[in-house]
Amino acid sequence: MSSPLTYSTFDSIQDSVSYLRVNFDTGKARPLSFRKLQIQQLYDLVKDNEERIYEALAKDMNKPRSEALSGDIAPVLEECLYFLDNLDRLAKEEKVKPRLGMHAMDTVKVRRDPLGVVLIIGCWNYPVQLSLVPLVGAIAAGNAVVLKLSEISSYTAALLTELIPRYLNNALYRVVNGAVEETTFLLTQKFDHIFYTGSPNVGKIVMAAASKHLTGVTLELGGKSPAVITEDADIQLVANRIAFGKFYNCGQICIAVDYVLCPAARLDEFTNAFRKTIKEWFGENPKNSKDYARLVSVRHVDRIAGIIENRKSGGIVFGGDVDRDSRYIAPTLITDVKFNDDVLMGEEIFGPVLPVITYNNLDEAITLIKKNPPPLVLYIFSKKQKLIEQVLQNTQSGGVCVNDTLMHQAEYALPFGGVGNSGVGNYHGHRSFNTFTHERAILQKKQKLEFINKVRYPPYNSSRDAILRNFMVTHPYIVYLKRNRGPIKTILILIFLFLVYLKKRA
Repeated sequence: MSSPLTYSTFDSIQDSVSYLRVNFDTGKARPLSFRKLQIQQLYDLVKDNEERIYEALAKDMNKPRSEALSGDIAPVLEECLYFLDNLDRLAKEEKVKPRLGMHAMDTVKVRRDPLGVVLIIGCWNYPVQLSLVPLVGAIAAGNAVVLKLSEISSYTAALLTELIPRYLNNALYRVVNGAVEETTFLLTQKFDHIFYTGSPNVGKIVMAAASKHLTGVTLELGGKSPAVITEDADIQLVANRIAFGKFYNCGQICIAVDYVLCPAARLDEFTNAFRKTIKEWFGENPKNSKDYARLVSVRHVDRIAGIIENRKSGGIVFGGDVDRDSRYIAPTLITDVKFNDDVLMGEEIFGPVLPVITYNNLDEAITLIKKNPPPLVLYIFSKKQKLIEQVLQNTQSGGVCVNDTLMHQAEYALPFGGVGNSGVGNYHGHRSFNTFTHERAILQKKQKLEFINKVRYPPYNSSRDAILRNFMVTHPYIVYLKRNRGPIKTILILIFLFLVYLKKRA
C-alpha cells in the first residue's frame, strides 16, 4: 500500500526554518493574546476533526477508539485548556527578593522569554499526543515551531499535515515530513531547542547534531521498564494492571511494562491470573477482538516475531501467534526467562511480548533492575509501604507508578521524563512552558547613589574591602544565630517565662 504522505524537499525544509526565523524576530509570536489564539485554534483542530483522527489512527495501527481517546485526543485537549487558563500566570515576570544587601533598593526579577525557533520531532506510537502536546507548550512559551511528524504513522501524519496550516499561523508554525534522509538534513539546521520523542539510539544522534550548534535538547526516550511484584501483592489485581500496561496500543508505548519480576513462589498464580485477564478482555482469539490494536508496520511485526523466535531462554505460556499480513502478534507471555538473554532482555521490546523473571528475595530483584540503565518508569506492586520504599531508595527511574501502570503519565500535574539513558528533561503542564522558555535574569538599578557604588571601584584598600564584606558576606554572628536559633529561642522563652514569674511574685 502506498503511503498517503508526501515528503518535504530539502529546499522546502531550509526555506521553512529561515522563514520562521525571520518571523520570530519580528516579535509576532510573543503577545499573550496571539499565543492564546493559536492554542485555541489547536484545540479546535483536534475537536473539529476528532472523527478523522480516530479513522487515521485506526488505519495506522488499528488503534481502538477508547485508546485513541485516552492516549491521543484527551491529552491534547486538556493541555490546551490548561494553558488557556494559566498562561497569564505562567508568563508573568517574577519579582525576586535580593540576597545581597547592596541590591536591597534595586529591581530584581526573572523574565520568561521564548527560546526562538524550536524543532519538535514526534513519534509514531502516539502521533497526536507526542506531537501536539509539546507543540502546545512551545506555542504557550512564544516560540516559532518546526514540527517533524513521524512518517511511520503515515495516515495520521498526512491528516495533521493537512490540518495544521488551516488552523495555525503558517508564518510561525510549519510541518515537515520525511524519513531518515529528510530528518538528517533537518538536524543540520540551526534551532534554539530540539524536543525529540523516540528511542535512545536515535536520541544520541539528535543530541550529537544539536551539539554542533550548542542547541539545548529535551529527549523523551525509553528503556526496559520493569514491574516488580512483591510477595504480598494481590495477584489478580496485578495481572489486570500489568496486562493493561503491556497490551495497551499492542505494547507500542515507551512506558509499557517491558518485563516482570515475580516471586518464584507466586509464578504459577500470576500466569493463571494473567491468562484469565487476557481471555476476559480479548476472548479465545485476540485476533478477532475489536479492542486489540495492530503493530504499525510489517517491519515491526518481523522484529517482534524475531524476538519470539530467536529468544535464548523461556517458554511461551500463551500467545506467540503471528499474522504478518494483518500486522498481528498475539498477546504473548514468556516465563523462565534469564536476565542475561540478550534477545528478550537486550533492548526495549516495544510490542506485545512480556518476559517474566523470577526472584527469591526483593534484594535480588533490585540488583537485577540496577544492572540496566535507569528506565523511563518503574512499576511496583505491593501492599507494604516498607517494601515500596525499599525499591524506591535503591533504584533510579524517570518516574514511578505504584500499584498501577501508565496512569502516572496521564496525570499532567506530574513531570514526565527520563533520567540518563531514558531521557533528558521533562514536560507536561507548566513544565512544558519551562522547557521552551529561557529564564532571563534582570537586575535593574537607578542612575543614582553612585557614591555608594564607589566602594566597588579601584583603587582598592582595606577600608573598602571591609565595607564590601559587610554587604556581600553574612556576618559570623548572624551565621551563629541562624545555626542555633532553636536553642536560643528556647532560652529566650525561658527567660520570658522567668520574668513573668518574677513579676507575679513581686
